[in-house]
Amino acid sequence: MRRSGWLLLLVASTSMANIEPETIGTSTMAKPASTWLMVHGALGPAYVFDTATGDMQGLLSLSRFTPAVETRVDAGELYAAESFYSRGPRGERTDLLTIYDMTTLAPVGEVELPQKIAALGFLQYIELLDDQRHVAVYNMTPAASVSLVDVEDREFASEISTPGCALIMGTANRGFLQICGDGSLQLIRVDANGDESQRVRSRKFFSIEDDPVFDKPVQTPEGWLLTSYQGQVFDVTVDGDDINISEPWSLLTDDDKTDSWSPGGGQFIAYHESQDLLFVLVNADGEFSHDSAGSEVWIFDRSAERRIGRLSLEHPGTNLFVSQNDAPLLTVTGDDMQLYVFDVETLTLVRTISEVGWAPGLLQGF
Repeated sequence: MRRSGWLLLLVASTSMANIEPETIGTSTMAKPASTWLMVHGALGPAYVFDTATGDMQGLLSLSRFTPAVETRVDAGELYAAESFYSRGPRGERTDLLTIYDMTTLAPVGEVELPQKIAALGFLQYIELLDDQRHVAVYNMTPAASVSLVDVEDREFASEISTPGCALIMGTANRGFLQICGDGSLQLIRVDANGDESQRVRSRKFFSIEDDPVFDKPVQTPEGWLLTSYQGQVFDVTVDGDDINISEPWSLLTDDDKTDSWSPGGGQFIAYHESQDLLFVLVNADGEFSHDSAGSEVWIFDRSAERRIGRLSLEHPGTNLFVSQNDAPLLTVTGDDMQLYVFDVETLTLVRTISEVGWAPGLLQGF
């Protein structure tokens, strides 16, 4: 027995000696297409998929406390506001704006920020302003403020106090809008150095008690679109110093309201620019269901202000993403943690993407 054991070991060793050792290599990511998206995982990483094929294209390693990522495709860079603790969940905190190379997804620079980043998975917690130089990051400690970073010089520019107002919705001339708790909007502009140069408030147009607007705005060619809990839709534009807010139109008919339908979910709304279509997750769970998963996706012609389609979901959906190509694909995160990709024209399921990490959250394109 002892000799046969040694013999087997010798045979195994000889066989293993003939196996070529594996080598660790690196690859680069292609230029993102309109059908690509990033899926933010609960523990930090963002998985990059092509919804047209279902293939994974890359993995972006982020902190556990990172909101959305801002992209600058022409410069080949990604910007992420990240918080780190020296002992994992505790210890000394460091907040950074990290610059990632878009081809290797490796960090190529970082700028230290005040330790105030609001680490929630919202698209408009970070924004590259229209000068393509300054990245704005929303802070909450619980005091609200915005940090500005010059990504060309790789340096911190300024911190702007924004009491009672949240989000960062970019506008022309180095500006951004915010939603304020008194029912108004605030416009802030910065100068070439990233310091505040102008601040303007709009009229009050919603009641935070009676019908607040969601903190999930959608950008349009003209400006921004805001939706209230009861399905009222407002178009917002900026003209010089004026913040223009349209009269609202409703996502819901009287029959819809009778049947208790309302918008809700995580990332519950998406917009396709060239076809001017809105996609909205809805549920029939009644009042205070704004966080409930949607059992259907309703499609609206935005200019006509009317519903033109309904998509019933086998698995209730929490997040939406629509590709911006001529034959758009709608991606829905199901409550079973899988991504379901639908052809918008036919409203049919074309594929399911399963391996998307633990607790997939925010969806965003490039």
